[in-house]
Amino acid sequence: MCKGVTDHQIRQHVNDGARSWREVREATGCATQCGKCACYAKTITRDAVQEARQEANMGLAYAV
Repeated sequence: MCKGVTDHQIRQHVNDGARSWREVREATGCATQCGKCACYAKTITRDAVQEARQEANMGLAYAV
């Protein structure tokens, strides 16, 4: 993608606790120059955050 950052790395940062595009961007340096990759990287981040929230909610649904 940008600066050698892959979608896998973005997802890994979300799995490690990043919950916003700003946090991912600061951690990876992605989209800090020309910004051409920003839309794609934001989409990946948004989807990964949504998946992480759904997984967290699934755990709550089964807690007794």
